[in-house]
Amino acid sequence: MAGNVYSVGQVNAYIKNMFVQDFMLNRIYVKGEISNCKYHSSGHVYFSLKDQSGAIACVMFAGDRKGLGFRMQEGQNVIIFGSISVYERDGKYQLYAKEIVLEGEGVLYQKYARLKQELEEMGMFSPEYKQPVPFYSRTIGIVTAPTGAAVRDIINIAKRRNPHVQLILYPAFVQGDQAVSSIVKGIEILDAYGVDVMIVGRGGGSIEDLWAFNEEAVARAIFECRTPVISAVGHETDTTIADYVADLRAPTPSAAAELAVADYRQLLNGMELFRNQLADRLEQKIYLCRQRLEQNRLRLQHAGPQYKLNEKKQYVSELLDRLTQEMQQKLLGQKHRLQLCAGRLDGLSPLKKLQQGYSYTELSDGKALRSIEQIQPGDSVTIHVTDGKVLARAEKLQTLERKG
Repeated sequence: MAGNVYSVGQVNAYIKNMFVQDFMLNRIYVKGEISNCKYHSSGHVYFSLKDQSGAIACVMFAGDRKGLGFRMQEGQNVIIFGSISVYERDGKYQLYAKEIVLEGEGVLYQKYARLKQELEEMGMFSPEYKQPVPFYSRTIGIVTAPTGAAVRDIINIAKRRNPHVQLILYPAFVQGDQAVSSIVKGIEILDAYGVDVMIVGRGGGSIEDLWAFNEEAVARAIFECRTPVISAVGHETDTTIADYVADLRAPTPSAAAELAVADYRQLLNGMELFRNQLADRLEQKIYLCRQRLEQNRLRLQHAGPQYKLNEKKQYVSELLDRLTQEMQQKLLGQKHRLQLCAGRLDGLSPLKKLQQGYSYTELSDGKALRSIEQIQPGDSVTIHVTDGKVLARAEKLQTLERKG
């Protein structure tokens, strides 16, 4: 066997590399009819694209489905943008779909894709250029048709959420030949007027009906607008270039009104809640300050001269009480002792003897008569008795005989 021998994997890898190097196969539009479409639980979509001459296997991964604006079904004629490569495991080539549109929208979609890519490369979709939408807006500008469900929904929801908000409507054409210039003029006029936020959009429709919002002039007017712009074009699945350029995208006009207008009742409830919280915290703060003030007052009172003086007064008063108590005890003891002495003296008192029938004789010189040797017959004496005294004279002296 002559020549090199390659494995199946090497051959598949070589063929895949050839597909990768082919620029046309990396960015290709293919049209055909959908067949054998299956939505996998992983989010991927597997299907075949066929026409009268053949078929090609296709897959759209879950990460690319965000741009798919409809649910694919058997028999739909579509245009697919993507790349063709080889699935090495099976050795089969297939179309990896990035974007899918219905065939009737193919020409407009190509124009849409080119402009979207150009504006994105220019940085008009960059987050750093997005302006924040104010939380509470008093004046809201609306660029949309003066009749239709979109403007009615915006007005009804805005008035329900906040009856005090001012709505300024610029009646614009939103489809047809005059739509682009009308939308641009409305944006410029409301921007110059000085509204707080602006809603630019319309109700749903086909890609042709929404095309004015895919024009570069409208995109530039939104990008250059000094007022924050909320785009509200079509339904949730409709995506226009205006949505990418705007500061905020709303899936519907009704949602745009909810994003632009703060709920007045919710705001009042929130303010009431904050007021109650503030009152509670203020009351708690006052309580803590009063406690701290009372603590400082007590500390100052304890450290002040008046408090020290009161302490000394109290100490002196306690000492005085102790001294008074001790003196009373001392006096009580002395009084008891005096009573004992008084009782003993009372027993020795001459008056006591006189009361018992005894008398006391006193000489003229005041000395007590104790012996007959102190007196001579004829001398005057004074005899003291219990209730008085007797003046007498000694007539005769008689000496007592003492027994042996």
